Amino acid sequence: MRPGLSLMLAAGAAASCVFMSGCGSIGAAAGAAAGVSTGVVTSNPAIGFGVGIVVQAATDEAIARLMKRLHSDQQIAIATTAGDLLIGDEKTWSVKHTLPVENGHGNVRVLREFTSALATCREFAFSVADGNKADAHQDWFVAQACKGNDNGGAWKWASAEPSVARWGNLQ
Repeated sequence: MRPGLSLMLAAGAAASCVFMSGCGSIGAAAGAAAGVSTGVVTSNPAIGFGVGIVVQAATDEAIARLMKRLHSDQQIAIATTAGDLLIGDEKTWSVKHTLPVENGHGNVRVLREFTSALATCREFAFSVADGNKADAHQDWFVAQACKGNDNGGAWKWASAEPSVARWGNLQ
């Protein structure tokens, strides 16, 4: 088989794997495609294996960084919404990304406010709707946001527990 044809075949197989299995296997598919194509071009499977591992690790890291940024967008939207409300008030929050990935919406209800020498904090409940329909199921979480003197008065996400359940370990 010609090297160019092998490369195209490997790339096509990797692309179909990516579209069928989701974000969790993009790194594996990219690594496999790079490894196969490098092995075919160099005629050395050890080099192809090494290249495949490096490409998979780099792709997994890039996906993790992207997901962390997208989750951070949701946290910023929720914390900002909580900071704009009075205690007991409720308001909707939403995030719409250019790519239709990790978009979200729901409600924020401020439960209480407390102050320390370092910051003013708010505890709030927020929901995340499962879909865009009006009667979509909503899961509720409790979190905190704080506004310190050192961050220009912006409300920042301040709790880890609800985000672990919602966003995995990508706080």
